Amino acid sequence: MSLFEQVSEDIKKAMLAKDKVALDALRGIKKEFLEAKTAKGGDGELHDDRALQILQKLVKQRKESAEMYAAANRPELADEEMAQCKIIERYLPAMLSEEELEEVLKGIIAQVGAAGPQDMGKVMGVATKQLAGKAEGKAINMKVRELLNK
Repeated sequence: MSLFEQVSEDIKKAMLAKDKVALDALRGIKKEFLEAKTAKGGDGELHDDRALQILQKLVKQRKESAEMYAAANRPELADEEMAQCKIIERYLPAMLSEEELEEVLKGIIAQVGAAGPQDMGKVMGVATKQLAGKAEGKAINMKVRELLNK
């Protein structure tokens, strides 16, 4: 079952359960999926790899919104964004732990022959492709910076 079909099924379940937060999050996902399917230049299909990219974007947006709401002293809105974020994250593959991320990045650094901070671009190019869906870009960036400055 594709991610699009899974989300559609889960919308029905959320409606039956009268779960407003889940329903809002799932409808947001489906809206983005439909827009991607009908986007100009698309083939009318939504492949799971593209769907995962969309889900990652939605999680990032929710987290940024929650931070802004928290900074504006609106904890009720921040909590709602984080609740939706948790629902969206259920569809993403498990993220790497900090230790696993460090091990993978050490391998990538050795692979590209990076010697210091000046090689950050080389490492990030390979790392973001290889770790897509497994780690957040911000976490990758911070860990690469830390490893190259040692």
